[in-house]
This record gives sequence, structure tokens and C-alpha cells, in this order.
Amino acid sequence: MAEHMLMYPVDTVKTRMQALGPTGQGLHAAGVFRAVRVILLREGVGGLFRGIGAMALGAGPAHAVYFTTYEVAKEGLGGNRGGHQPLATAGAGATATIVADAVMTPADVVKQRLQLANSPYTGIWNCFSRMLRDEGLRPFYRSYGTTLFMNVPYTAIHFSAYESGKRFLRLDDEQEGIGTQLTAGALAGGTAASVTTPFDVVKTRLQTEGVCSTARYGSSGVFGVMRQIVETEGPWALTRGMGPRVLFHMPAAAICFTTYEICKAALIGVGKWAGGEGPRRGARVGGEGGLGGGGDSAGGRRWGWRYSQRGCSPPRRRGRPWATPSV
Repeated sequence: MAEHMLMYPVDTVKTRMQALGPTGQGLHAAGVFRAVRVILLREGVGGLFRGIGAMALGAGPAHAVYFTTYEVAKEGLGGNRGGHQPLATAGAGATATIVADAVMTPADVVKQRLQLANSPYTGIWNCFSRMLRDEGLRPFYRSYGTTLFMNVPYTAIHFSAYESGKRFLRLDDEQEGIGTQLTAGALAGGTAASVTTPFDVVKTRLQTEGVCSTARYGSSGVFGVMRQIVETEGPWALTRGMGPRVLFHMPAAAICFTTYEICKAALIGVGKWAGGEGPRRGARVGGEGGLGGGGDSAGGRRWGWRYSQRGCSPPRRRGRPWATPSV
């Protein structure tokens, strides 16, 4: 969640670029940095962070629900059985996404309404209570279907682009460094974000419908709204906010995937040590035994292990190297 907090001003710019009419503050064709400068001049720093509390309040419970639902669904679908269970884990992931988005969508609606220029709401509670009083529950979930429609292709493109990027960037089939993972993650996040931008435009329009604008969409369906946008504003309107959206998701994906790879490697290493696959103390190297002869002697085990832990080679004695453990 830290990267989302850090990049929140970019998300504010994206929302204003995608919003309809005057709520966009004339930033539809502006670059990210020019848009940030305009907001700072007109509203100050606070204008870039309006609604950040709603994002923080929604993201925590949504992540908790996501991982809890994933584990429960995976157990119920047989994903914890022996062997590879790709269908079970895929089903568990889809179930977790559906439930987590149900938690996060209302918070995202409040966040985006507060991000708009000249927003009529003074804060999170004011926005929530007024929406509930004046419009009922429906506006909180008007974009839920669009959100799911966006997240499915986003996830598919995200993972496939990441794996393809790693294969292309690494020089050795057995080795991949943090640099490779960061680069592949950033490319994957940027690719997925750019391809799914039209769905994000529709989501933003549905979530901010009727705020600072009298325009209304007669449908909450994805393609129905897309058709209306194209007819009234042209096809390029579906690409608004692509720049800040890509800029937002690239570092987030890079951090996410790199953290995942580091944790996975650490867990695999712990599993190997627990299974007895770590280096043996005093093992033979080039036919030489340990101190006093024999790789499994007491001396070999004692001295070979001590120097292997220090990360250096044992000293020489009368022209004959002491044994070092094989790794």
C-alpha cells in the first residue's frame, strides 16, 4: 500500500483527466507534470491528496479479505492437495478478486469523487453520508461490473508480460537478478495499465457521474458507456489518463513482483535447508580429506565448517591445503 500512497498525486491527475466536462479542470490533453503544476497553483498541495484517506481505509480491509478469501477458496477447491493444481488456484484467485473488489469499490467511488476539481464534498464521511442519503446504495456499486471487467484482462496481461519480460532480459537461464525483476515488473505493469485504460475511463465516468456535471449515462454497462463516449467525444477520449495510469502502475508492479521473488527465493532456501539439502561440513574437495585426513573426520568437520561460515578459505599447512566444504 506504500507505493499507492507515494504515487497518489499521479492518481489524482489521472482521475481529473478522465472525468467528464469541467471536473477534468481542462487537463484532458495536459501532461502529467503540467497537470500537477496547475493543481498546485490553484489548490495547493492538499489538492493532490484529497481522498487519500478513503483509499487507505479501503485498501487495508480489501487486501485482508483478498488473501483470506484466497486461502479459504483454495482449500475448498482442492488447491492444497499434492501436486500441481493450477485450475484450483486460478479459481481461488478469481473468487478472491470478486470479493475484494466488492469491498474496495465503494471506497474507490468516494476517493474519486473527492479527487475531482471543485468537489462538492468536504471529506470522506460527508461524501459517504450525502451519497447514501441522496442516491442510495446503487452509486457505490455502479462501476463494480466494469471494475471486474477491467481487472481480469489486467491480471492476465500483467503476469504473461512479466514472465515474458524475464525470459527476454536475463542473460542466463538459471540466473536472474533484482534488476531483471524490477525491469520486467515495471514493463508488465505499464503494458497492462495502458491496454486496460479504456475500461478505467468507463469506471471513472460511472463513479463520478452527476458530480459537477449534469451529463448522465443511460446505462452502467461497459460497452454501452464506451459507445456513448466515442459518439460524443471521439475514440481518443477512451485513452485519457493513460500517461499517469502507466506512471502509477510501473513502480507499483516493479516493487510488487520483486518483493514476491525475494520472498519466494527465501522460502525455497529455508525449505532446502530444512530438507537437509544444505552444504555438508567437511565434504571432500578434489580428493583431499579434512584435517588429519578423510573428508568426514572430526577435524575436517570442525575446521572446514568454521571457515565456510567466515566466507574465506582455510590456511595452508606445510604446502598442503586444508579441506574446504563443497557447496
